[in-house]
Amino acid sequence: MKRNLSLYFILLLVTAAEVFGAVEVRRLPDGAMQPFAVTDDSGTVHLVWLQGEPKSCDVFYQRLSGGRTNGTAPMRVNRHPGSAIAIGTIRGAQVAVGRNGRVHVVWNGSSKAEPKPAEGTPLLYSRLEESATAFEPERNLLGKTAMLDGGASVAADRAGNVYVVWHAAPDPDHAGEPERRVFLARSADDGVNFQHERSISVVNGVCGCCALRAFADRAGNVQVLYRAATARTERDMMLLSSTNHGDTFTQVFSDPWATGSCPMSSASLVDSPQAVFAAWETKGKVQVTAIRHERHRALPAASVSDGNRAKHPAIAVNLRGEALCAWAEGTGWQKGGSVVWRLLDAMGKPIGEPTSQPGLPVWSFPAAFARDDGQFVVVF
Repeated sequence: MKRNLSLYFILLLVTAAEVFGAVEVRRLPDGAMQPFAVTDDSGTVHLVWLQGEPKSCDVFYQRLSGGRTNGTAPMRVNRHPGSAIAIGTIRGAQVAVGRNGRVHVVWNGSSKAEPKPAEGTPLLYSRLEESATAFEPERNLLGKTAMLDGGASVAADRAGNVYVVWHAAPDPDHAGEPERRVFLARSADDGVNFQHERSISVVNGVCGCCALRAFADRAGNVQVLYRAATARTERDMMLLSSTNHGDTFTQVFSDPWATGSCPMSSASLVDSPQAVFAAWETKGKVQVTAIRHERHRALPAASVSDGNRAKHPAIAVNLRGEALCAWAEGTGWQKGGSVVWRLLDAMGKPIGEPTSQPGLPVWSFPAAFARDDGQFVVVF
């Protein structure tokens, strides 16, 4: 069964590809959702996605050399079947590549997940074995924190540091949104051991059902993009940054959004030769900014989407420093929609008009990456 799934997935990537100018579109097989892609220093794309029943699905991983379609056979990450959750669209798997090409994956556990924390569902982490033929048994990284929600994230750098970031209540007695915090568990030995989690929030309050994104740039700085909830009607997007391997964080920028309800949003961070690109949703529009490496300061954000139904952005950058932002439109609870993308210049400003493609499945969103020839790829 696993072999048939692998062959089917590779076939779908080849036969369901369409090219729209400088953008190639690839479809996932039926039942696959929430793809997430990163590119390592060699140009290899590392792709994860969820497959199966949305309330208890599995995590799969594949490598695409140069971003091409001749990828490795998909590999299941989770040892315990059905240990991931796709419902809500913001709790799926994220992947990072660290020292010596080691692959690290995190995801929010389902009710079937093992091992379990003392209370609630686990935050699961696994890394690719040295043989690159299987993933290690997943581990729960939740310690004292409680009420895990939203999507966790992982970042890794060339020095062997691995950063797993999530938001939660500091304890079961302080579970309200204004009391939630962003937490970090760091490993200094490529994921062998993790320190106990600690809060890195500059201010308390995190939007309960929104995902966050962690990223380690080429200089070794760590960025965390998340939605705050300092009050129940203030859900600003905030970027935290650390220049000392996660020891301390400062706030780089915030984008205000006054709303009384959680938008169940996600965010994206990616590196380029000139800057770190950040993308997020505010008032139903996708916003993009660039944080210049030499100044470590964010440029004014630009809205790259039309209308007010854009969600779940994914940023990709090619070797020339050009960028693409893809996102979902028209989605909702148990409702699919369309994928939209737009090209950006080297500082994140939109170029031309957005392009749309229907057929985004329920509980899903797009991923984006650049091939080694500079062509962009959107996967959904």
